[in-house]
Amino acid sequence: MKRPLVANPMLLSLGLLTACVSVGPNYHRPAVETPPAFKEAQGWKVAEPRDAQARGNWWDIYNDPDLDSLLRQVQVSNQNVVLAEARYRQALALVGTARASYFPTLNAAVSTTRSSNSVPTVGGSTAGPTTSVSRTNTFDRASLTTSWELDVWGRIRRIVESNRAAAQASAGDLAAALLSAQTTLAQSYFQLRIVDLDLGLLERSTDAYGRAVEVTQNRYQAGVAARSDVTQAETQLETARAQLLDLGIERATLEHAIAVLIGKPPAAVSIARTDQIPAMPEIPLALPSELLERRPDVAAAERRVAAANAQIGVARAAYFPTLTLAGTGGYQSSTTPQGTPPSFSRLFELPNRFWSVGPSLAETLFDAGARKYQEAQAIAVYDQDVASYRQTVLTAFQDVEDNLVSLKVLEKEALAERAAADAAGETLRITENQYKAGTVDYLNVVSAQNASLTAERAFRDITNRSLSASVGLLKALGGGWNTGALPQ
Repeated sequence: MKRPLVANPMLLSLGLLTACVSVGPNYHRPAVETPPAFKEAQGWKVAEPRDAQARGNWWDIYNDPDLDSLLRQVQVSNQNVVLAEARYRQALALVGTARASYFPTLNAAVSTTRSSNSVPTVGGSTAGPTTSVSRTNTFDRASLTTSWELDVWGRIRRIVESNRAAAQASAGDLAAALLSAQTTLAQSYFQLRIVDLDLGLLERSTDAYGRAVEVTQNRYQAGVAARSDVTQAETQLETARAQLLDLGIERATLEHAIAVLIGKPPAAVSIARTDQIPAMPEIPLALPSELLERRPDVAAAERRVAAANAQIGVARAAYFPTLTLAGTGGYQSSTTPQGTPPSFSRLFELPNRFWSVGPSLAETLFDAGARKYQEAQAIAVYDQDVASYRQTVLTAFQDVEDNLVSLKVLEKEALAERAAADAAGETLRITENQYKAGTVDYLNVVSAQNASLTAERAFRDITNRSLSASVGLLKALGGGWNTGALPQ
């Protein structure tokens, strides 16, 4: 008849306690003051929740194939994203490690040991010298050992809870790293396209200034213009050429930055010039409650609060005793007599069997306040994470408000600057005709040329700032309407 490994049924009831108690506070999301609407939202469309729709790429609203091709490479090749992804996998592994503590550990061991010792003997019936005999012993052993910590006070459950929340926070960090790299690339790409427009503008201006030099030289040779007119025209031409060369540096730098963002050396990336830039998209405004769920850095900060809350439970569980069930069973051989060869095959015979099983209850009686300080540390970490979470939420609202007001003001500024550029162009045309008619000197032409070029470049700068602000708003909203929730 086989004897059960657990001799006392009371041990089974002790195991049932593992599903009954979890010390420490249960988690509740910290309260955050959220306004009913954005301050700068007047005139913007308030969106309806669209979480059920298919998820897409936030940059599709710009309808730019080159941008789409570049942004798709970020997730695969950007090294900061690869780093964040590896950290997320590490966090998932820690969850698995914590869950393994729910189950007993089982270890197997097989050993054989030979030892020799000398045994003194006395020879004959009369007293004589003492002699010794060498004896060799063999000890064979095969055993299974199991140990199981019963989670009576919920310490292991709190560790699993903390690690799971930390993994979700790591998923948020991954999403935030990806979104940050993508939006940085998009803003760099739009700036590069504005530089392309400026290059075209300066090339056309340089051609026009070159023709102006020819006109002034002809007029000077005809005796109807001063030598200063020629030098002023040449100065204007060379200044435009210098600005054109300087734009080449800026374009190359932006191209290099984009290459690094897609995980490639600068020499491997070349982006062709184009005079086309995306139109400003119409971006609807999300509700504040959706912002908290959509934005990955906010979600990651909230999950860190949950992880810290569970660690308080882990610290408090240290005040209670640890209950462990341990058992060992197997076979061990007796000493092999002198001269008899050892036989490992006879180890697994019934007389050689042994087993032991029993609970162990361990409690720390004195630790000079170490557990108290560990609990205080856990509470302090929780308070830090709560403050960090609330600050992240406030920063998220600030980001939305900043980009909203930028877009709203830049839209009006673009209209004014476009009108100024058109007026400056008309002024230049009139001034050039007046100079040819001899009613104004060339200084007026130079002044009109500078004003026209400056106004045109200012309008393009506003276009760049508007596109950058639209990307900033999408980032502030967590990547547009269709950004999914964090993995569970």
